[in-house]
Amino acid sequence: MSPHPSRIHPLALAAAVAALVAGCGTTTLHRAALPQLAAAQPATLLACANLAGSLALADTRITSSELVAAGPITVQNVATQAPAHCLIKGRMKERTSPVDGASYAIGFEIRMPVAWNGRFLHQANGGLDGSVVPALGAVSGAAPVAPALVQGFAVLSSDAGHGAPTPFFGLDPQARLDYGYQAVGTLTPMAKDLIRGAYGKAPDRSYIAGCSNGGRHAMVAASRYAEHYDGVLAGNPGFSLPKAATAQLWKAQQYAKISTTTDAAGQPDLTSAVTPAEFKLIASKVVGKCDILDGVADGQVNDVAACQATFNLQTDVPTCSGARDGSCISSAQKSVLASIFAGPKNSKGEPLYTGTWFDPGIAGSNFAFWHFGAPATRDAGAAAFLFTTPPTPLTAFKATTGMQYALNFNMETDYAKMFATTAPYTESAWSYMTPPNPTDLSTLKNRGAKMMVFHGVADGVFSPADTAQWMDRLNAHHQGQADAFARLFLVPGMNHCSGGPATDQFDMLAPLVAWVEQGKAPDSVAANARGAGAKVVNNELPASWSANRSRPLCMYPKVARYNGTGDVESASSFSCK
Repeated sequence: MSPHPSRIHPLALAAAVAALVAGCGTTTLHRAALPQLAAAQPATLLACANLAGSLALADTRITSSELVAAGPITVQNVATQAPAHCLIKGRMKERTSPVDGASYAIGFEIRMPVAWNGRFLHQANGGLDGSVVPALGAVSGAAPVAPALVQGFAVLSSDAGHGAPTPFFGLDPQARLDYGYQAVGTLTPMAKDLIRGAYGKAPDRSYIAGCSNGGRHAMVAASRYAEHYDGVLAGNPGFSLPKAATAQLWKAQQYAKISTTTDAAGQPDLTSAVTPAEFKLIASKVVGKCDILDGVADGQVNDVAACQATFNLQTDVPTCSGARDGSCISSAQKSVLASIFAGPKNSKGEPLYTGTWFDPGIAGSNFAFWHFGAPATRDAGAAAFLFTTPPTPLTAFKATTGMQYALNFNMETDYAKMFATTAPYTESAWSYMTPPNPTDLSTLKNRGAKMMVFHGVADGVFSPADTAQWMDRLNAHHQGQADAFARLFLVPGMNHCSGGPATDQFDMLAPLVAWVEQGKAPDSVAANARGAGAKVVNNELPASWSANRSRPLCMYPKVARYNGTGDVESASSFSCK
């Protein structure tokens, strides 16, 4: 019996849609030719230091401009050899809030290489934004080998309209809207104008890319700002972010039921609900049941759809009531885990957010962080100030703890505040955070623009099943032909944007450019494990894997299957079927 007997798996739905379209006989739909966009043409930097004085940019103040020599730039402890470039920093729409009295602006930086490839990349950053991180364009996979600046892009980064990575900006109505979507709309024309002044021409091709909330920014841009972007790259996208955040609070409530210890404040220590050894046990049982489904026992589960129908938490994991030594879990733990993986429901049994998948990556430390650490820290504040209307008063929030807020969150009454409006909060959180019409991307398609999405199968916060179901609905809306302009690539074993037992080092920006500008549609993307010798080593790789394991990431709903012969550590021994 499947752990989700009442749910049609999105991979199965995709197959059904494809069969329906194929079975139309003489009425079979024919692909209409989409416009082919021309390739970007390179140019050389003409101006840098004098840009601030020569441009009249509306509501924009350039705070610094300098020519940076070629050399290493370190971000997140990774040194990247960057080319010589012009670095511009500035602020847009500076103001003082009439609601909370705080100062706001859209802070940004843009790095423009001396030797430019004619392309612009809007680097959409993650989390709560709130800081202008270096605009290098490291936008896909773990420790990317070729960030966009290195590839010759002009790259923009911003704080999305507030100056600290804390949720309290949600008290200001305009800061909410900037975070949701308006900062992208404000920054885009400014950046293109700045590029025009620097090179004597506007960018030939424009891209937006990011992971997590950055993936959400990209998804929103594909819907709201399709006329401004030729290519969209969305990683582990939180396009249903308000629902995902409230689901995090619900998870805390479930884990609290089986927590066996408390913290210094006397509140449940969620990490005691399911230990790392117990998650490792479950992951090993998933491997035991599902590893061979893709044709080879290699410690990696590629066929996620077949796995959900094959693995059964109740019968495949030993049950016990004695000492917790990692060899079994209790019936109570199974009940809570089954509920969490199925997804939250209200008192009527209606789903409030999409459930997720059993995959070996659930043993990853990042998966555990999102389940146990994030609800009381990141998600409580985000729900209190950003995703409910009106926001919680600051004094009331600070009078309690994040854990208590999570445990008290009501999935009936508080959840409904996601869709509420008041004066002066005239746009609901659901409205300003999500793509307005995520399944109709006709503007993007008809322009000849392209979209690539990737998602780790073991993401602990944003459901990969939610993204797969979105792809199914997008495909259905576009008469089974969405792959002409949008493709999804699932990453087996990968947690939130990186990590877990996965081949999580890949570059999707270059394939996206080739698709947009040369018409080379990607059926798969090459991915590598980060074993010994990698720029950033992944310590969660199984010891049985080669340090250089490679795999194809297949276009959904295809799966990487072993060819029957060849080195199981090599991508060349697998085909997408």
